[in-house]
Amino acid sequence: MADGTQVGRKSEDDGVEILVLNHPPVNALGSRLLADLDGRLAELESDPKVRAVVVTGEGQYFSAGADVKEMATIDLASAPEVARRGLAVYARLAALRAPVIAAINGLALGGGLELALACDLRLAGESAKLGAPEVTLGLIPAYGGTQRLPRLVGVAKAKELIFTGAMISAAEALRIGLVNKTVPAGQELRAARDLAHTIAQRAPKAVQAAKRSIVEGMELSLAHGIENETRLFESEVMSSEDLGEGIAAFVERRPPKFQGK
Repeated sequence: MADGTQVGRKSEDDGVEILVLNHPPVNALGSRLLADLDGRLAELESDPKVRAVVVTGEGQYFSAGADVKEMATIDLASAPEVARRGLAVYARLAALRAPVIAAINGLALGGGLELALACDLRLAGESAKLGAPEVTLGLIPAYGGTQRLPRLVGVAKAKELIFTGAMISAAEALRIGLVNKTVPAGQELRAARDLAHTIAQRAPKAVQAAKRSIVEGMELSLAHGIENETRLFESEVMSSEDLGEGIAAFVERRPPKFQGK
């Protein structure tokens, strides 16, 4: 990147933002990349114009996971703090108001897979490989992987993937619900951008309220989840100017012009 950061930011029309991991050759998740990602997420949090975000990797790989060479230099006594910092970055990504789409090119392994799991949606190239190989290094997925993966693919399948450390194909990832869609290799970013722009054309406050309702509801009982849905509907949606615009556009048979208000 021209500014020296390992995570680039590209702004597009309609409030779509592209975050690009750039730590050749495999976009390993070292401390600097994670710090740069944290900085980019802080920028997005404070930007009310953001409607959708795409995360991808520069070059041939999304991310092959942790920077093992850097890990070898870390004092074991400080390892828990290093893990907590990384976990906090991923939690920040997951908590963004706008939907986040992972455009998975090449490999998404270990922390790279966990990064994709922290996104709302995942698109993968047909030649991509995904996996959680941490146990082959004497580790466990410690950036939320042991919690997010079973919630996405089910407990038994998550245990199989984590216990064996095996890589799976994009086709298998699609079959088990780990990714939403596969596309021809090399078309990951284009497809993710298209999806992001589609989402960005919807009412932002409604999309954000829907995301929040889904995420928060996963931690609640059905009854309490519905209560939370009703609260968000009343507080975030019913009072929005976009609701009036959406209804007016429907009646007038024209495309809505949502302002995110």
